[in-house]
Amino acid sequence: MTTKHTHHQTRLICLLLILSIVGSYATAAQSSPIALRIATFNIQDVRSADLDTPDNPRLKQIAAIIQRIRPNILLLSELAINQNPNQPSNADRFINLYLAVPQAHDLKPIAFTTYTPPSNTGIPSGHDLDRSGTIISTPPAITPDQTHAGRAYANDCFGFGTFPGQYAMAILVSPKLTIQTDQIRTFTNFLWKDLPGNNPPTNPDGSPWYTPDAWNNFRLPSKTFADIPILLPNGSLLHALISHPTPPAFDGPEARNKHRNHDEIKFIRHYIDNDQALYDDQGNSGGLASNSSFVIMGDLNADPSDGSSLNMVMMLQLLTSPKLADDAFPSSEIKIEGLDPTDTARFKLRVDYVLPSSNITITNSGVWRTTEPDTDFPSDHFPVWIETIIP
Repeated sequence: MTTKHTHHQTRLICLLLILSIVGSYATAAQSSPIALRIATFNIQDVRSADLDTPDNPRLKQIAAIIQRIRPNILLLSELAINQNPNQPSNADRFINLYLAVPQAHDLKPIAFTTYTPPSNTGIPSGHDLDRSGTIISTPPAITPDQTHAGRAYANDCFGFGTFPGQYAMAILVSPKLTIQTDQIRTFTNFLWKDLPGNNPPTNPDGSPWYTPDAWNNFRLPSKTFADIPILLPNGSLLHALISHPTPPAFDGPEARNKHRNHDEIKFIRHYIDNDQALYDDQGNSGGLASNSSFVIMGDLNADPSDGSSLNMVMMLQLLTSPKLADDAFPSSEIKIEGLDPTDTARFKLRVDYVLPSSNITITNSGVWRTTEPDTDFPSDHFPVWIETIIP
């Protein structure tokens, strides 16, 4: 560990002490603002079998990073949904096996409560979405790496997944915060065709890529979009808006994934603008109330200026919204050859975001990296964190 990286950790520890003092004061004075550290981390295809042991080296690395950052709210992306009804959720298994155990002599356990929303990944659509000529609705055997059979199945699912629940998400919050489970809104079943101003893919001749029947049943979220209200100790309600749009790649000239990524991000803008055309899985219409405090979290698979996303969707649809705080441009002091300081993934793009509403003050932010070779990092993404003051 270099001196520079040690300084980076020391600064975070000092910030944690400040947050603890402010947080304690907020608890005592219910009308006071509260300081929170909020983070998002794509942990790259963690599956149920990976959590059958407390000795998975990659998960120990991931847990150590989280124990160093010590967020109050954390979104984990690409954590599979546990299909075993006799076991806890994979988020809880990860906490019990890894986060509850110090991963180094200078680290302390960290506790969370969790919520795992449903996911469209690996759920058969019953349609030939990739236009291969065959509808594949039976998942193949689960393998460590993707196979041709696995990809063929995944391409006909509502969200790409070689088995149900792959690449899902879970939100973790400090025990001092309370997830308002009875107020959670999920939009897993929201249809792409119902998004105002939708941009469906077309063939080179201009004809629709999807058949009318497929289009009329196509769900927009590749995983889900969820609004998770979190009650803070000072009585405020913070809405965690989580999603993980499909990457704008792995398609053909029809650019179906690029169009879907664009519209999944556009959906977020419609939601924070309280578009009444939206509807959730519970049958309720509309988006977020105009006076709400919120934070947009997740791997949005779109860089504001680089990469293959469509029509600069992050810049034009989200980052220019007056409802968002000014972009803090989280960055890293740790230099890795080929990466910009603001890049959040090893594939040289900024795709992971923690974007709070304009009534929230950002006091610090960062992209967590280590000085070890990037191939040794336990994920193809780096965690992104912000320090905030919530009114």
